[in-house]
Amino acid sequence: MAGGCLMAKKVRYELRYDGATIEQVYTMLSNPDFRDAVCEFQRFPRRTVTINPAGAGMTVKVDQYRPAHEVPSFARKLVGDEINIVQEEAWSSNSQAELHVTIPGKPGDMLGTVTLTEVDGGVTEVVAVDVKASIPLIGGKIEGLIGDMLGKALRAENKVGRDWLAS
Repeated sequence: MAGGCLMAKKVRYELRYDGATIEQVYTMLSNPDFRDAVCEFQRFPRRTVTINPAGAGMTVKVDQYRPAHEVPSFARKLVGDEINIVQEEAWSSNSQAELHVTIPGKPGDMLGTVTLTEVDGGVTEVVAVDVKASIPLIGGKIEGLIGDMLGKALRAENKVGRDWLAS
């Protein structure tokens, strides 16, 4: 592994919102109370949600902190007792966003897209990202861990979202 040759782990998740329109899902995603509810559901005790209109879309920044007790010991040495995760979305329309997730001060990030598509009487949200952890030897393990954490976060967002849209 000369120079710690870096590959990104590709991760793709599909979330389904039956009976919803793109406009309804986008409106939900643009609501700070919804973003707060997702953080609360995931037990992020400290967070700041910032959402601003931008052209035909919006920018979203969710700066969240959580205890690192769920993180395996090999990774806890890197992140400490608390993990700060910053999720930034740049929506160019109500159906397309660039996604960037970082753990400030730590090597690695996630870059990708979010796409909302109306199909079969509902909306499918596709999140496709490349996970990169620039850490020699254990980078691949960390990328897998981060990818799994993203999946867990997206499943939580989807559950809160389905309940939100139903109410």
